[in-house]
Amino acid sequence: MTYITAPHVIPYQGSKRKLASAILSFFPDTVRCLYEPFAGSAAITLAAAANGRADKFLIGDKLEPLAKLWQEIIDNPIELSEKYNALWQGQLDDPAEFFLATRESYNSTQSPCELLYLIARCVKNSVRFNNSGKFNQGADKRRLGLKPQKILKEAKLASALLKGKTSIVSGDFRDMIKNAGTEDLIYMDPPWQGTSGKRDPRYAFLLDIDELESELDSLNDRGVPYILSFDGTCGDKNYGRALAPHLSLTKVELNAGRSTQATLLGRDHVTIESLYLSPALEKKLSHNHPITKYQRKMKIQSDLFELS
Repeated sequence: MTYITAPHVIPYQGSKRKLASAILSFFPDTVRCLYEPFAGSAAITLAAAANGRADKFLIGDKLEPLAKLWQEIIDNPIELSEKYNALWQGQLDDPAEFFLATRESYNSTQSPCELLYLIARCVKNSVRFNNSGKFNQGADKRRLGLKPQKILKEAKLASALLKGKTSIVSGDFRDMIKNAGTEDLIYMDPPWQGTSGKRDPRYAFLLDIDELESELDSLNDRGVPYILSFDGTCGDKNYGRALAPHLSLTKVELNAGRSTQATLLGRDHVTIESLYLSPALEKKLSHNHPITKYQRKMKIQSDLFELS
């Protein structure tokens, strides 16, 4: 099946846009509603919509201005683009000073459009927050951010894909997915292990791993299919501990290529991202799927070992 590239409105570092085709390959044949409670750039939702892999969608994020930004993208893409254009044009006389003023304004008003400008304009699109939850990343001095024409084009495409079939929510991820059922699919891309157990400026909110595992337990009990992007390796650096064995997750490793940081530093470090498939999802996958073939092979080998 030919993969259709999805629109890309929010240039968020850590987006799964480059891995979207691989992640979609683990979707069941039918999905009533796709839940993405750690949405960020909502790359998987957009990819699923562009490729007809779900009937409805729920985009959620604990960062409320980001959730509101998605509402604006879907409901008012032209108006949002006009606001962004005013910000982009306003920076031209003194980009550095304008960025600082906009950052200060956003931290006071929580304006969704100002957040879009800051993400598009900041260093490596790498969002950073201080201990008070205020945006504190600096401006990228090499560029002026996505041009308004690009934002308009991508926002209109995203709106066309999602309008009328997408709910937007903000809050705790557990509340967002409490109504998910066996015919739905949840895709989760929370902060990576190794960064979410302490104050980390990459995230406005942190995630307790024990809470996550408890929720995965609950989803397993309810038979809800889910996919989890969580941890990995970069060069010789590992991120996080293994998830609890009793969750019975199937781990898949995806080659994400060289990271932005490695490229800038001239290093050859390749990032391998881990994808975890729930037991309920694995049952839905075709017996011809490479993962289920692999799992059956490993089970047969294990059974033979026990018999010998």
